[in-house]
Order: sequence, then structure tokens, then C-alpha cells
Amino acid sequence: MILAAGRGERMRPLTDHAPKPLLPVAGQPLIAHHLQALRAAGIVDLVINTGHLGEQLPATLGDGRDWGVRIAYSPEPPEALETGGGIFQALPLLGAKPFLVVNGDVWTDYPFAGLPTAPAGLAHLVLVDNPPHHPQGDFSLDGDGGRVGEHGARRLTFSGISVLRPELFAGCAPGRFPLGPLLRRAMADDAVTGERYTGAWRDIGTPRRLAELDRELRARR
Repeated sequence: MILAAGRGERMRPLTDHAPKPLLPVAGQPLIAHHLQALRAAGIVDLVINTGHLGEQLPATLGDGRDWGVRIAYSPEPPEALETGGGIFQALPLLGAKPFLVVNGDVWTDYPFAGLPTAPAGLAHLVLVDNPPHHPQGDFSLDGDGGRVGEHGARRLTFSGISVLRPELFAGCAPGRFPLGPLLRRAMADDAVTGERYTGAWRDIGTPRRLAELDRELRARR
């Protein structure tokens, strides 16, 4: 599942006319980099949630055939559902098995094929070193057992890449709610594993970061 329903307030005025995942990077929409990487990893059945200006996503990406994937869409109401509520709404499309989730507003060269297809617990998170704009990090990683928790000497940043079991959402009801509390509840039960990724990863949260990524990728050509 690619999360693409956010309003993208920090990206305005760019997101006044297009959803953030469709903003161009190196000649193609930001989300296209995910489509290509997922297809290369053999992951071709995708769900994309849509919100702000969401009609532009199916208009641009269609059913995914031009990208070698199959896309189902999960439209959200105007007020959006946050990450937890958006994933919960999409569960009927995602099925009963564990599923990959990736934020639509990050760019990475993470090898998706290396993710576990069946996490040991309820969730497996990919963590990265803290970027300058988020020095406090999100979670800690036990280097011995790969367990993720809230507290620890070395905190890392959640990359927006995870594998989740549908059971993580047990007891939830339709509506707007964040993902964080569900992950923290699972962490308290020692049911979240993780890994540290040291390769390329960018959180495209501002126009400046978008422009920097665009220049970097064009320079590689």
C-alpha cells in the first residue's frame, strides 16, 4: 500500500494544484519511483489511498498497467483519515496476509524485496538515521534482537516503510485515527521488529527538499 492521501500543507503552494505524490522529480511523479521499485521487487498488486485532489492519481496512473503493476484505489473523505484510519479503511483491499506500507512522500533506494513477508510480530519497521529536521528520532532499535521500542539510548527515525499484519488493527473502528498509538501498543507487547537502513532515503516534506532531490537525481543521469 502506498499512502498518498495527505494534504501536504508544508509543500504549499505546490500542493494547491496537485497531490504531493504527483509532484515531479527528475521528470516523473514522485510516486512513480515507488511504482518502479515495487515492480522491480516483484510487488505488483498495489493499493493507493487518495484524499486531497485524489482524483488526479487515478487520472494519472490509471490501473497501473503502464507501470507494470495493478492498482486499486481507496478514496478517503475530504477530512482524510490519517494513517491508521486510511489503512484500516483499505484492509478489505489488502487481504488477510501481512502487507507492505510505504509513505508516498518519501524517496528511497531501499530494496523492497528484502522485507519479511511475515513479520515475527504485528509489525516490522524500517528505521533510518535521524535527518537534520528530525534529530530526536521516533523509536529505538535493539541491535541484538531487532526489537523496536519507544525508549532507548539510540533513537532512529521511522522511514515510512513497514510490513504490517491486519491483526495490528484489531478492535479499531472506521474513522480518523493515527497509526502511532497502534504501533506503541504493539511495542509494549514486544510485537514490533525492525531494521536500520543506511542507504539513500529522503523525506520530501518541503519544496526545498523536493528541489534538492530533483537536482540530485538529474545529476546521476
